[in-house]
Order: sequence, then structure tokens, then C-alpha cells
Amino acid sequence: MPCLFSSIVLFVFQTMAAPQKFMLRVYIATDIAVKVTLTGRPESVDDLIAILREKVKPRLDFEFTLQYEDADFNGQLSCLIDIQELPEKGTLKVVRSEFATSSLPSSDTEILPRVPVSERRKTWPDIFPVPTFSYEVEHVLEEGNIAYDRSGKTLKLSRAQKHNILESMASVIHGFKPYPSDRDVGMAAEALVKAHPSLKEPGSENGWYGWKISLKFKMGNYRTKLARSGCLEVSVNTDRRSKNNPDKDPPHSNIKRARRAEVNFLPNFPKGQNQASLEEMRLDILHEVEKSEKNLLLIDKLMQVTFSLRRQEIVQENPMLKNFLVKWPALQIESQVCAEFHRITNTNLRNQFYAELDRHTPQLFALYRQKASHTGKVSEVLRDILRIYDREVS
Repeated sequence: MPCLFSSIVLFVFQTMAAPQKFMLRVYIATDIAVKVTLTGRPESVDDLIAILREKVKPRLDFEFTLQYEDADFNGQLSCLIDIQELPEKGTLKVVRSEFATSSLPSSDTEILPRVPVSERRKTWPDIFPVPTFSYEVEHVLEEGNIAYDRSGKTLKLSRAQKHNILESMASVIHGFKPYPSDRDVGMAAEALVKAHPSLKEPGSENGWYGWKISLKFKMGNYRTKLARSGCLEVSVNTDRRSKNNPDKDPPHSNIKRARRAEVNFLPNFPKGQNQASLEEMRLDILHEVEKSEKNLLLIDKLMQVTFSLRRQEIVQENPMLKNFLVKWPALQIESQVCAEFHRITNTNLRNQFYAELDRHTPQLFALYRQKASHTGKVSEVLRDILRIYDREVS
């Protein structure tokens, strides 16, 4: 009996000590599943996605989320958000994001270049990220901050050191917006002085007003250099009225710049492409949309590559909506409306819409209930709808 008890205890300890093993069947497409074995539970869902990308390379070279068969709902698929929900043995499904570009080979699409929408994929942040400067400047700032903490003495920079700070800050600002507002530049200047208090300006009310003015001038110079190099989103505003061109638009009127939510306002043509080649792709889209059985994957790839051509037409020519949709009929397809919205704003349209709808639903219900308490046909219909809703949620 003691021997049996010892064997049981030994077996339990061995089981507990054994590493957790995960055997997963992963559907990377509707009819393609692969077996993936893991020696332990990943730290997070993002880590699991990275592992799958590596193991199934290059088939998962796109943005996706994961779904798993949830035992609590009779095996129905649920989105995997918490890594603790990952079963030790089960089935996962890869769900491609609506804006992702597939990397699976296709006879219709393999001739197309893989082109990112734009280098800019971020909106203006809530907290401005101060960049790392040159080694010399970082060393000077570190010593200056120590001295400031001890005695409150501010730092005196050389011209070259200040130039390095302003150039680096302008580069980061342009990464978010080529035409930042006064508030945006002030936020960047405040973040700079907050990160390096030795840069505070004696006599200034907030300690960073002078840096704000310097950054404004630097952004103007930075845009000029980019325009000369052919960066379209700033060169579109060059060639204004001057002594040699008195009949053109004034330099500070009708500036073409991104609106509040626009991230990719006016990108350059993809590398290796020009207006003629992109126009040929536009005609290919036109022919594909006219087919009774449309190749949506091909349309999505062509729309992705020709995005810069559409933006140039919108920004520079300001076309009528009716005429624009005749030239780009794919924008009347629901999936392409969402994809185009994401290309411009870097925001998932459906998710954003449903999130805002959830946020306003309590106020909407309060409004509907108030309306339903009145008399009239509309109120009667609302009362019937709310009665059904109350019955289902109770």
C-alpha cells in the first residue's frame, strides 16, 4: 500500500513537472489546415501570432486575428483575446483583416508588386514621443539634466547641437503630420522640455515657447527640402504667387493638407510605377468589376496599388462624386469602401462604427423611450420595438 501511494505521488509530481504541450490545428485558409505543436503556452496572443507567422512562413504574411472553438458555446468560434483561453488541443482559424493584402500565390495576382499604402501609418499621438538625438547631444543633455536637478541651471547649446535637436524633432513631427497645427507644435515643444528640463528657457512663462517658434520655422524648412526632393504631399503646395508668377494663388491660401482623420493624404506613386502604368491598372479594375463573377482579391490588390493615383485625382482635380465613381466603380463594393477608409485614415471602419454605436446606444434608447411615451404612429411602432427588445434582454 505505501508503495502504491508513493507511485501515485511520483506520477502526480511528474505530471505537474512535465511541460505543457499544445497541439493545434490551424486553418490558414478555408480548405487549408496545418498542424502546429507548441512546447508551452505563449505569453500573449501577439506572441502566438508571431509563432504562427514563423512556422507557416510565408503563407501568413498579412494582418490577421485568431478564432478558436469555444467549449462554453458548443464549439462555436470566438475571437481569441486572452491567451489563457487557448486550448491544449483544438482548432484555430486565421481571420484575415479586411484591409490586409494576401501573400498567397495566384495566377491573377502574382504579377502585381507588393506596395505599402504609405510610410505614414500613425495619427497624432496623445503623448508626443521625443526622439533620440545624436550621441554628442544625448551626452550633453544627460549632463545638463543632472546639473539642472542639482542647481536649476539651464543648458546652453551650440548652434550645431540645437540644429540636431530641431532636425530630429521635425522628422518625428512629419512622421505624423506634414502640416502640424499650432497646438501640435506646442505639444511637441512641451514634451521636449519635459523630457529634458535643462532645455527650459529662463524668463519664458511655460519654459518652451521659444522652442515652439523654432520648431515652426524648422518645419517650414523641412517641408521645403522634402518638396525639392519630390515629396508630393508638400510639393503640391509649391509654385505659388511670387514676383515671377504674379497671377498664381497666394502662398498661404488654399493650402492642400490632410484633414483631422486623414493619415495618408497624398502619397507618392509606388516605386517602379508611374501615371501610365497605374492608369492601365485602373482599366483592369474597370473590366474586372463589370464581370458577373468578380475576382475580389485581384480588385483589392489593384485598388491597393492605385491608391496614390486616386488621391492625386481627388486632391488636385477635386472631381464630382458621380464622375469619380464612374472611373473607380470598385468603390461601390462594400469591402472596398471599408478598405479605402482604412487606407486613408488607418482606422477599421466597421469596428469604429460599432464602437461608437455602442457608446451612444444608452442615450439613443433613452431618446426612443421618451418618444415612445407620446402619441402617434411613430410612437406606436417604437413602443412595439422596445417591447420586443425588453422581452429579449430580460
